[in-house]
Amino acid sequence: MDINLKGKKAFVCGSTQGIGRAAAIELANLGTSIILLARNEETLKQTKDELHPSQNQQHDYIVADFSAPEELKNKVAEYLENNPSPIHILVNNTGGPPAGKAIDANLEEFINAFQTHLLCNQILVQSLVSGMKAERYGRIINVISTSVKQPIPNLGVSNTIRGAVASWAKTLSSELGEFGITVNNVLPGFTRTQRLKSIIENNTKKSGATIEEVEMKMQSETPAKRFAEASEIANAIAFLASPAAAYINGINLPVDGGRTTCL
Repeated sequence: MDINLKGKKAFVCGSTQGIGRAAAIELANLGTSIILLARNEETLKQTKDELHPSQNQQHDYIVADFSAPEELKNKVAEYLENNPSPIHILVNNTGGPPAGKAIDANLEEFINAFQTHLLCNQILVQSLVSGMKAERYGRIINVISTSVKQPIPNLGVSNTIRGAVASWAKTLSSELGEFGITVNNVLPGFTRTQRLKSIIENNTKKSGATIEEVEMKMQSETPAKRFAEASEIANAIAFLASPAAAYINGINLPVDGGRTTCL
């Protein structure tokens, strides 16, 4: 099975912590040159230093805030102008919207989430797709949520926006498949990240239960009876990015320990 990514380049978003950071590390381990995207330059530098490039790899970063789509577009355009070699892999990964019921969310919350997720994803795809077409190799991988199969209680805005991203990705997979470009979604289950920590703390405040009690309840809902590690989600991302996954296109891949109850 060919999972060698030597000579490939990847944009990895939200890559200074959690799943994004784990994905950057795993892709780098397989030979990819990584361009990290996040808003904190200090943590970007730290993550870049941890990637340990080999002789044929060169890692870099872009400081960009996904709450400002036009700024992101300009910074990516500037980077590509100064570094014209094609990007083969795009990992779209952005922190989820705040918790809360859909009925209680104001319009601004939906607008902000739509910009941060779908619009920024669209900007990046449009910026990189010509290079992928020229190389006849493209992997667009969106880290979203199991909520696209089964809405998660008290994550109303997230459920809505993740669903929009999933439909967008499925549409792109049909449009780009003939060019050797695949578009797939990875749906993490409960994964030990800062996002999960925030959700647990929010549930603790609302229920009056302890953190340990909330964690045990969440883990009991998963057949694996544990939370995932970010590296386990990264393994799925890396496989979809590889030559071995060339005929996998337009799918939603749950990596959730069996928690999602639908097929």
